[in-house]
Amino acid sequence: MRKSNTQTIASVIKDYLKEAQIEGKLKEVQVVNSWEELVGKVIARRTNRIYIKNGKLYLHMNSSIVKNELLMHREGIIERINTNAGEEIVKEIVIR
Repeated sequence: MRKSNTQTIASVIKDYLKEAQIEGKLKEVQVVNSWEELVGKVIARRTNRIYIKNGKLYLHMNSSIVKNELLMHREGIIERINTNAGEEIVKEIVIR
């Protein structure tokens, strides 16, 4: 006989991540890990460093051509990242 206050393991873990304020960081790591999938192999190969801090996605590029291309398409990239994450993770992109 089940008690009325039983929960699935998935819902318990999700609640714990929210309470511990880890859920947002996990989504940021997911964005960084899926960078190649989001922008393609060519751009991903030209990206030296990528990290998210305070809602800003920082990209360190080794190609000025790719850097200019990203600058022109930065709004679309932000939209694609946030759609993939299911919430607003990135508000701005800083390219260096």
